Amino acid sequence: MNCPYCESAENKVVDSRNVSRDGTIRRRRECLDCQRRFTTYEYIVRHPLLVIKKNGQRVEYDRQRVERSIRIACNKRPVSAEQIMDSVARIHDQIENMGRAEIASAQIGDLVMETLKELDKVAYIRFASVYRSFKDIGEFQTEIEQLRD
Repeated sequence: MNCPYCESAENKVVDSRNVSRDGTIRRRRECLDCQRRFTTYEYIVRHPLLVIKKNGQRVEYDRQRVERSIRIACNKRPVSAEQIMDSVARIHDQIENMGRAEIASAQIGDLVMETLKELDKVAYIRFASVYRSFKDIGEFQTEIEQLRD
């Protein structure tokens, strides 16, 4: 594991803990060269999963991409990093439990939307506006009205 600040490979684990039920481990590390601390996450990849994109292209499932999308949607919202990591783990568990070798990107997007709807309504609307490509304010208002009901 290289330090993200100075690229040194010399570091030590200061703290280690389980953060979700899927076996994800959070490790706090300290670089032995620059003494700065950083966090890494470790998780088990059970079997390779391919995502079928809208254009038909198949790419390997990237858990970090789901996490990034959720983090962007939750930016400046009262959602903790632990809640985000737990949400990513739940989505990953749901995908794994489907037991398939391939999954459509739209299904992953729907799982993210369901999770965000429970986590934070504003983050849900932010994600939905990009995911569903709202073309005008009317579509945006319709989504908000459905959320209210």
